[in-house]
Amino acid sequence: MSRFAISGVFSAAATPVNADLSPDHARFAAHCKRLLSEGCHGVALLGTTGEANSFSLTERKEILEKVIAAGVDPTALMPGTGVAAIPESIELTRHALSLGVNKIVLLPPFYYKGVSDDGLFDAYSRILEGIADDRLKVVLYHIPQMSGIALSVELVGRLVEAYPTTVVGIKESKGDFANMHALVKAYPGFAVFPGADPLMLPLLKEGGAGCITATSNLIADSLRTVFDGHADAAKAAEVETAQARIEAWRALSNSYAQIPTIKAMIGLKHGEDGWQRTRPPLVGLSDAQIAELQPQFQTLP
Repeated sequence: MSRFAISGVFSAAATPVNADLSPDHARFAAHCKRLLSEGCHGVALLGTTGEANSFSLTERKEILEKVIAAGVDPTALMPGTGVAAIPESIELTRHALSLGVNKIVLLPPFYYKGVSDDGLFDAYSRILEGIADDRLKVVLYHIPQMSGIALSVELVGRLVEAYPTTVVGIKESKGDFANMHALVKAYPGFAVFPGADPLMLPLLKEGGAGCITATSNLIADSLRTVFDGHADAAKAAEVETAQARIEAWRALSNSYAQIPTIKAMIGLKHGEDGWQRTRPPLVGLSDAQIAELQPQFQTLP
């Protein structure tokens, strides 16, 4: 039994959109089911890769409602519910709980920069106490290159101490392995998830809890192989092969802007048109870029 409240391979799922840029609910539900069948323990929808902050609150609620109505187990879902306004973060989280979802990823309020740990602690406290639901499990979201807000090791400790059964993990998407290691060592039993696929294996060896990553949209099976076999010497060769595949797919996904490239690669892998579409201000890969990507994609392990 895991020592963590949440652990495993979670996909930072991309969100397909229709030609009018509305969410493609049927395709997204099918994608979530596919991710779970390929080995993901859960789907972390409506995060950065899912273009969450390009969707309205109404759209975000409907995306969650539709994927559950399509038959995806709500306990396998971990939506992002953190936005700039505290009341709206509370609203989105309460809505998720009302659907049977008990795990969320929570950005801090991110518009004002240079804020103090005291201010961030107050913001998180007001969100959590405004929800006041013992079912809730929160994974903090550290992605300062996008949010402009860093969550210090000390702030994380204050939140864990104040809300020990609620604040149970963090997605560390800065890519700073030293920071991940510091969190693992400082707070035993607190789940630290890297946001970069290749870092899952080294962090698992140090006490990490799994991953919440973009390339899992494409290679959930390999990530699951690493997660399941990382501590088994008899599976070392299998894990090494899977890790090499993870690194190759991740490298190609970073060859252009990552989110449009991940979406284009999903379309190539499954022969599904439409995945190249993104919501502005992101721009999908051009036909010429996809033509350049395709031969490289075909040589991936």
